[in-house]
Amino acid sequence: MPQPDAQPPRKSRILIADDNEQNCELLEAYLASSDYEIAMAFDGQQTLDKVATLQPDIVLLDIMMPRMSGYEVCKQLKENNATAGIPILMVTALNEMGDIEKAVNAGCDDFLTKPVNRLELTTRVKSLLRVRHLTTERDRLLAYLDEMDSAESAGG
Repeated sequence: MPQPDAQPPRKSRILIADDNEQNCELLEAYLASSDYEIAMAFDGQQTLDKVATLQPDIVLLDIMMPRMSGYEVCKQLKENNATAGIPILMVTALNEMGDIEKAVNAGCDDFLTKPVNRLELTTRVKSLLRVRHLTTERDRLLAYLDEMDSAESAGG
């Protein structure tokens, strides 16, 4: 039975970051059949700005972008406590082992090469979102338990 103050779950937010507008639109079209709130960014700095305001549940991130590479965006997001838990799926035409290694070292959670396969994209997005939501719920429950322990200690 749901709690009276429980709100319906919000749509998962996806930020697609690619300097090529057609690539953004293609990824958006691939994800359109699911009920997501989708935003786009077209360079590295705009991606960081949109993450701060939108607080997405996942970022689909191109590597080769103006103003700041996807590697640098990923690194900055993963080094910031407020954004470190956001899964990052690198989506890029680069597919050399060195590129993949550099993306992993920057902190990306998964990697897809272009041209993107629709089923592979939707499956990986769903999987990363599931992990994100479970982690968020776990953190919320741990914070609640800490609160209860503190209240019990103060009252006891």
